[in-house]
This record gives sequence, C-alpha cells and structure tokens, in this order.
Amino acid sequence: MIHDALSTTLSRVSSIQVADQTFVAAPGAAVADVLSGPNNWRRWWPDLALDVREDRGDKGIRWSVSGALTGTMEVWLEPSLDGVILHYFLHAEPPAQGRIAPRQVLAANRARRVAGKNMSFEVKARLEDGRPAGVAPEHSTS
Repeated sequence: MIHDALSTTLSRVSSIQVADQTFVAAPGAAVADVLSGPNNWRRWWPDLALDVREDRGDKGIRWSVSGALTGTMEVWLEPSLDGVILHYFLHAEPPAQGRIAPRQVLAANRARRVAGKNMSFEVKARLEDGRPAGVAPEHSTS
C-alpha cells in the first residue's frame, strides 16, 4: 500500500524540473516589461511554444508550455532590497513518443537550467547596464 502510494506520487513528478533565482537591481515593472515580449521568449526558448496563463504584471508571468516539452513555466518577481529576485520555474515532460534514457533526462534538465540562467542574466544585464557595482540603481534614489 505504501509502495503504491509512493509510486503514484513519483509518477506525477515532472522529468524536467528547473528552479533558479537571480537578483535584479531594477523594479518589478521594468523586469515585467522585458519578460512580456514574445520575441524575447522565442529567442530564449526557441523550441517551446508559450501561451500566457497568467500575466501578473510586476509580480511575473506564467505560461503553458508546448512544443519540445509539455508543462508549465513561470517567472515570479519577488520584491527585495532595491530590486527583485527573479525566480524561474519549469515543470515539463518531453514528447510522449517513448521513454527517454536517464542521461537524456539529465542533459535536458541541464540545458533548460542554462536557458533559464541565460534569460535571467540577459534581463539583469539589460536593466542594470551602466550601474556601477555597489551603487543603488536610479529608481531607488527617486
């Protein structure tokens, strides 16, 4: 009985699970503006089709994912100090045509972590451009 319950629970766990966070010294609204561009999505995740499930404005965005993966993805923006913590989550499955080997699952998870980190570092670089390290961003001094 316990084994059956554990097997059922584990079968609901997504093969591709990514959770990451990056501090961005910019207001949530500015980060949300960068995140709202579908052209950015296609560049960051070219093999995924994203459908907005919930646009939360300066709190982030949630998508349904299809294409190379099927599942959900979210960027949650948590106010912190003089900016936000950009939390990135992806929970998805590869296409259903057969099982994929454990090494392929590991490689897919790594590739999706890297794609998420590339996205967050691009957002960070774009919005923090020109700000000297250790100096408060312009928006926090007004």
